[in-house]
Amino acid sequence: MRDPEAESVQRGTLYLVQSDTPQERQVIAAWLTEQLGAENGDRDSGRLVVDLTDERLHETLADAGDLLVTPLRVAWLPAEESDKPLAKVRTAVVRMGARRKQATVQRLLLRRGSDRHRVLVGEPATVDDLRERWQRQASAGNRADFARFVQRQAVLALDRAERALIGSQYKVARYVVEEITASPRFRTGVEKLAVELDLPVEEVYQRALTALQQMVAAQSRRAIDAWNRLGRYFSRAYRVTVDDSKADELRELGRKYPLVFLPSHRSYLDPLVLRPALLAHGLPLNHVMGGINIDFWPVGPLTRRSGYVFIRRSIADDAVYRWVLREYMGYLLSKRFNLEWYIEGGRSRTGKLRPPRYGLLTYLAEAFRSSGAQDVYLVPVALSYDQLYEVGVMAEEAHGAAKSPESFAWLLKFNRAQDTQRGHVQVRFGEPLSLRKALADEPDTRLAVQKTAFEVSHRINEASPVMPRSLVTLALLGIEDRALTVAEVTAVLDPLVAYFSARGLANRTGLGLADERGVRHTLDELANAGVVERYDKGIEPVYRVGPDQHLVAAFYRNNTIHFLITRAVAELMLQAVAARQLRSEAHADAAQPGTAGAAAAAPSEMALLEYGWQAALALRDLLKFEFFFSDKEAFRTELHRELALIDPDWRSRLSDPDGAATLLASARPHLAHRVLQPFLEAYWVVAQRLAARDPRQPVETKAFTRECLDVARQLRMQQQLASTESISGELFATALKLAANRDLVDPGRDEVRRARQEFADEIDGWVRRVRQVRTLALGGTGSSEGPSAEAAADHPSTGGPPGGSDPGGSGAAGPDPTAAETETTGAGLGTTGAGPDPTATGAGAGTTGFRAAGSEADGPEAGGSEAGGPEAGGPEAGGSEAGGPEAGAVGGTTEASHGSASGSPGAADSAASPTVTVSARRPGVSRS
Repeated sequence: MRDPEAESVQRGTLYLVQSDTPQERQVIAAWLTEQLGAENGDRDSGRLVVDLTDERLHETLADAGDLLVTPLRVAWLPAEESDKPLAKVRTAVVRMGARRKQATVQRLLLRRGSDRHRVLVGEPATVDDLRERWQRQASAGNRADFARFVQRQAVLALDRAERALIGSQYKVARYVVEEITASPRFRTGVEKLAVELDLPVEEVYQRALTALQQMVAAQSRRAIDAWNRLGRYFSRAYRVTVDDSKADELRELGRKYPLVFLPSHRSYLDPLVLRPALLAHGLPLNHVMGGINIDFWPVGPLTRRSGYVFIRRSIADDAVYRWVLREYMGYLLSKRFNLEWYIEGGRSRTGKLRPPRYGLLTYLAEAFRSSGAQDVYLVPVALSYDQLYEVGVMAEEAHGAAKSPESFAWLLKFNRAQDTQRGHVQVRFGEPLSLRKALADEPDTRLAVQKTAFEVSHRINEASPVMPRSLVTLALLGIEDRALTVAEVTAVLDPLVAYFSARGLANRTGLGLADERGVRHTLDELANAGVVERYDKGIEPVYRVGPDQHLVAAFYRNNTIHFLITRAVAELMLQAVAARQLRSEAHADAAQPGTAGAAAAAPSEMALLEYGWQAALALRDLLKFEFFFSDKEAFRTELHRELALIDPDWRSRLSDPDGAATLLASARPHLAHRVLQPFLEAYWVVAQRLAARDPRQPVETKAFTRECLDVARQLRMQQQLASTESISGELFATALKLAANRDLVDPGRDEVRRARQEFADEIDGWVRRVRQVRTLALGGTGSSEGPSAEAAADHPSTGGPPGGSDPGGSGAAGPDPTAAETETTGAGLGTTGAGPDPTATGAGAGTTGFRAAGSEADGPEAGGSEAGGPEAGGPEAGGSEAGGPEAGAVGGTTEASHGSASGSPGAADSAASPTVTVSARRPGVSRS
């Protein structure tokens, strides 16, 4: 039977044969004889057969304008996969035959039959067409240059034909260096760079050529298969679940446009998990842009040949290297190759998404504009693990341990660790983002790149699943060192799960936390992994976070924490408003009834709303380097949604004299202390250490972080910090970044000293508020079902560090951790649609023009009023309100009386700001 490709056969055809073994030449000769009915090389018939590597090809092409060039190759097909051992051996043997230099294996295959090979016929083209294409793409050259061009085009045509037969996972870029350097664009760019750098053209050309040769992935089918098998072996500990519907949509989108996959980065396993997930859904191989730190033997040579592009860590001072990188990315886009890199720049040490890095995205934007591609789609990818070996190592680094460099010995240790655990990883895709539209919406490329990076990060967070271990660790970390029974953990989880269900993010059955049996299963898994300590020699098993495992538990909790940030801010906003109402009530009691002073003491509903809004913005600005926030209007909508979840009638109730306190007390669950307390306490340590320093002395980051770690350990031992997870070099680094953004790090004199003190006072106020929410959540109601709630009275109102005596934390018996959070009120979580704001429903944030607050100082959200938050002093209270909110407990007593100066929701009034002094015996705070 004649093959369909024979229809292209006609007189005046040149067959370019790519063959590496006698067996392949034998197969092609037999095919030609069968299809054409003529002997190979019969010049009289007008058909020529020439080997692809023939050095005289340029002579054949010299005056053959209408000669049709048709490339031929033999493709060796693997047998179908089977779980039977003998079948696996046969498949491996056949795959060996697929490497076209395995003559012995190919001979055996031919003896067994012809069902494992096919003759490929690439898309033909006339010599005139090829010459026109060559002249359009390349600079001037001779006949030998044209012959090399024809050879490259023949191989590329055969690669396309082979992908149609064996799958798109073998879509590899060939002759990249040759094609890029042969283009007039490359020569022009080199000459322009030479002028700008004042260097000889030849020197710039050699540097560019060297950089390109180091950068380009030299792909091969053998390396691709080997890396895929190695990836399956290294990720053997995990069951992978993929968002199938989204993956199918991406496959269709990828038929038209190049895709750039931007995954979250949690583990060294990430690329090994993502690649097979994409290949299984028919998506081609990605070019993975990675750091050169993993370019060590044997990983480096293997990964480079399977699609990895290793980039130097620091290229800011190398203009030639940066230009070459842009040219390479532009080439890949023009050929519709997909790209992949980690937008965070490195693995997350805390479990939550890190701020995005702009470098590669900037090069991509510039490359896109010059590549001629119609569009490029950015694909956010959320990779979520229920457990990771690396988390323990990263926790040690956060406590000050040195990071071990990647090496072969490190790789062996990492591999052995995969046998100690079994887990689950979920791969989910966010909504793709058009790069063309993103750049068109913002003419400033730098600003467009930053906004795009934040939007991608936001979509990664939105795509992330809620995992059961995240909720269980959230429950256990909220009470620190106290152990709970399964029933108590279930009681804490009930309102948490109800909250996620109300927002449409998860449900009990899907999480596997529908009953105590499911909760016990998750707790036992955490105990087996060493994250949770289980004690079962008493009346019944109890569980708590294991010794030195708080940062590990926080890593898993933080996988879900982004869904809870706005709720936590809403609670602290209510706490601030409640204190403001309490202060107004005290002023009203002091004024004569019926006087103007008594009337002015009660703030209006609008004034309270504005005051609360400014407080929320102040906290948003404080945490802008830690979390991703929506733009101001979307953030306001999200706050209203959270308040409606607490009570649909929150607006009317807020105007009551104790409305904010009542709303906060009725919240189920309380989340501020579980979500924000560790971050605020870590920031407090940094702020206090900065305030204690001589402002004229420079701050050396490494030494300062070490000092903060040491001081935090002492304060935690003294129970003056409530959260062990606050002892984190990663959190201290972010707090120092915020201080630098507020110009508090560089040496100065009295103005720096004052600004640092104001910064410390601001954070001190927020720590006090979050501690009051904690007291309320952990037994402030005085429930008789649990131990005595007397410890709640130990919270300091003015003296000592904000931690003070930790109610409900480690130490003696405290209030029942489940009492307050298991009660039910009329403000049920199922009433999301009843709020006054019709947009405050559903799971989505309703964000438009998302702008994250985690940018650098020059980013779109870098401080100032544009960042959606005030500077270090906090926002001014709106309306006619005078003075900032108190930091006292909801429903408690007022703190020190403030003067009439206008205050800040983020800090105590300057008139009453306590003075920080440093004790030689105990680094901390004493107040006078």
